[in-house]
Amino acid sequence: LFLLLLPLLLVPLALLAKSRRGRRTPPLSLLVVAGSGGHTTEILRLLSCLSESYSPRHYIFADSDKMSEAKIRSFEQKRAETFPSSKFTLHRIPRSREVRQSWTSSVVTTLYSLFYSLPLTNKLKPDLILCNGPGTCVPVCISALLLGLLGIKRSIIVYVESICRVETLSLSGKILYYFSDYFIVQWPDLKTKYPKSVYLGRIV
Repeated sequence: LFLLLLPLLLVPLALLAKSRRGRRTPPLSLLVVAGSGGHTTEILRLLSCLSESYSPRHYIFADSDKMSEAKIRSFEQKRAETFPSSKFTLHRIPRSREVRQSWTSSVVTTLYSLFYSLPLTNKLKPDLILCNGPGTCVPVCISALLLGLLGIKRSIIVYVESICRVETLSLSGKILYYFSDYFIVQWPDLKTKYPKSVYLGRIV
């Protein structure tokens, strides 16, 4: 009797295994914070290693950043050749801090940027936030943390310190070191100074 029933038991299991193998990884909504200078170039190098599962990709950059949009559009145009169904959006927010801006005025401009970031982050509700140091990432990540505390949306924050930071963290890094879920550095000295960080060597 067992031998007669065995094929009937194996057929459903085989069909279930086949359906699982054919099942694609569910899409992961990704929010990317771009920045002027080399920040955008580095973050796009990281994105080039990601699969098509990271979609849609929502890019946020400062309204005074004139170069990031062109770089992002060029990157996405090339990516579409490999992944035709790839989706992305572009968003601008006020810059939180200019280079060499005083601490006092930086607090004011960061709060102003946070005022714009919070409703935008709530609208996008990303699963994952990827940033690498531009000042714009601070209000964006704080917005995500607030949404998580309010029970609206929990986003994973991954911070990758810039390759040019060899011995000390950037100002954004010093702030988000305590709040990010994963803090990645590219030099061993930083791993020694900041134990929570993850050292992966050079990744960009």
